[in-house]
Amino acid sequence: MKNNINVFLFVFVILITSCSKNFTDPSGPSVQLAFNSPQSLTAVAVGLQNWYTAGRGGNVYNYISTSGLLANELFVVNAGNTDEQQFYAGGNFVLNTNGIATSMWSVSNKIIADANNIMNNLSVVKDPGYASGLLAYASIFKALAMGNLATFWNNIPDTIGSKVNFISSNDGFNKALGVINNAINVINTTPPNTSFLNNIPAGIDLLNTLYALKARYSLFVGNYSDALSAANLVNLSTKSVFNYNTITLNPIFSIAASTNNVYQPTDGNLGLPAGIQPEPGDARLPFYLSTNAIAPIYRIKGFFNTSTGSIPVYLPGEMTLIKAEAYARLNDLPNALIQLNIVVTKSPSSDPFGIGANLPPTSYTDQNDLLNKIYKNRCIELYMSGLKLIDERRFNRNVSERKRNYLPFPFVERNDNPNTPNDPPF
Repeated sequence: MKNNINVFLFVFVILITSCSKNFTDPSGPSVQLAFNSPQSLTAVAVGLQNWYTAGRGGNVYNYISTSGLLANELFVVNAGNTDEQQFYAGGNFVLNTNGIATSMWSVSNKIIADANNIMNNLSVVKDPGYASGLLAYASIFKALAMGNLATFWNNIPDTIGSKVNFISSNDGFNKALGVINNAINVINTTPPNTSFLNNIPAGIDLLNTLYALKARYSLFVGNYSDALSAANLVNLSTKSVFNYNTITLNPIFSIAASTNNVYQPTDGNLGLPAGIQPEPGDARLPFYLSTNAIAPIYRIKGFFNTSTGSIPVYLPGEMTLIKAEAYARLNDLPNALIQLNIVVTKSPSSDPFGIGANLPPTSYTDQNDLLNKIYKNRCIELYMSGLKLIDERRFNRNVSERKRNYLPFPFVERNDNPNTPNDPPF
């Protein structure tokens, strides 16, 4: 069985709450009690990470799976996994009732709502260093949730509530950037203190993560100067990760990689077409893939080969490739090549996560050739990061390389909100 009873209950609760965009628990404390102390705000903030990262209903499983299947990184081993199979088939086979899409939509909106409640009640926190930490932590998950919506839907809700209006995905990324910029300003003025940091799960570096998300989303909206500036501020030797343990398991491992019954890598070239496939000897292939004599030959490895393995919020290589792309799109090709070759020649031992191509330096003939090589290396360096689908759109790759551009809107939204746009045709 693909799902167990707990998963069905988890998704059922999501669906019920998402229909009305009322994210309060009628059996729990009132909003006033839930947000009336630093302790209660902290509990809600920690809950944001659990909603985002845990299990089949969490965004981590859903955005990695959605992008991987729609962008040809992954194939479905057992077609009985209906939701995953819809993505793998693509096109009109992806239904408005798809459980993965519905969970990602509903959980993202809940995270945004809870983050808003934290930010709107920070006046109860009298310790400035604690308050700044809460704001930064909530801002990270709010921005990630907004970014997930804007990645997979061409329009997203402008706010939380019933019968809300929609904005374009580009405007959604810009709204996420507003959240990020505010958090950066706050914690640069008043750094989070040890008291706050000791009360949240270890793993996420607040300031570096905010700069990394600013670089990512600035790149997505075409603000290349801001993307370059933000990427330059990220400390590439510092890890920022979602940690897992024996209670909360790495969701890709526990659901897919450990079972060989859901999905596995498309092939030994990470699903890339001729012309941009990895070179022989690219050291990133054995990092992300394992091989065996039993079909499918290639199996998921990377950050998903143990039940308690951490999953990066971003990779150092992503930041370097953002610099390369930003320079290239600003027509500074020599500096773009320098940054690209940092990734191409990087040895696994010099990367905090052990990711390195270990190849000779590359060259280029013109801007298009250089951008093509940057795209290729994003696909390899950032395999199963949830970023390939939006990269395919941004780089104007042939539509034959993906199963859909955007997802249809879940019925849990359409049935409750007359402002829901028409589904994208592809």
